[in-house]
Amino acid sequence: MKQTILFDLDDTLIHCNKYFYQVIDRFTAQMLDWFGSYGVTAEAVRDKQTEIDIAGIDILGFKSDHFPQSFIETYRYFTELTGRRRDTIEENSLWQLGRSVYEHEVEPYPHMQETLDALAESGHELHLYTGGELLIQNRKIEQMQLQRYFDNRIYVRRHKNIDALEEIISGGPFDRSHTWMIGNSIRTDVVPALTAGLHAIHMITEVEWLYNVIDIAVEPRGAFFTLNHLREVPGTIHGYVNRPAP
Repeated sequence: MKQTILFDLDDTLIHCNKYFYQVIDRFTAQMLDWFGSYGVTAEAVRDKQTEIDIAGIDILGFKSDHFPQSFIETYRYFTELTGRRRDTIEENSLWQLGRSVYEHEVEPYPHMQETLDALAESGHELHLYTGGELLIQNRKIEQMQLQRYFDNRIYVRRHKNIDALEEIISGGPFDRSHTWMIGNSIRTDVVPALTAGLHAIHMITEVEWLYNVIDIAVEPRGAFFTLNHLREVPGTIHGYVNRPAP
């Protein structure tokens, strides 16, 4: 039976979090170089940057500038805390460091192509639903040549939440009983899908962003699976669709 399958992009089909953490490591090292003599610790820097970063998502959504801005605001917080003088050159260097996260080459998760091939060849309709800015996300999509799987069924939203997914589903030819959402984020993929009455697959990542981790307080109306590898997706969907009638 044909299914409609929406895939998340970042940290579901391609790597993303690990590049942010690499840049945060460099930011933390630079902050300790400037503020370590004042008793500031790496843990304090990371905690404050995370706090500011997550707060920015609620206001700006997945706007690219909010990540480097979290570096600037963290820097300013510790200048106020310690009394160290703010420096425009230092702030500019942190801004450039934060923006550098969007310049890396795109790296697919293992078995990305085989998984999408298997689902497409089985006759399922594939959609891509991702959070971020159109220019940045389109660059990733083009580098991975993902249009061959998703064609014009690609949705990029700055705010990726319950309302955004519901708008897509209610505004398109989706049969909720045959529609799946697959993604790594409980907050932006799983909970919105379950709220909309879709099937959901939560993909586990090695290191998850704190923003994505929330409790699931929605009772699934259909299937809900947690998987570790993309290659498990086709068999999981086919097994559910072809399960014996009760």
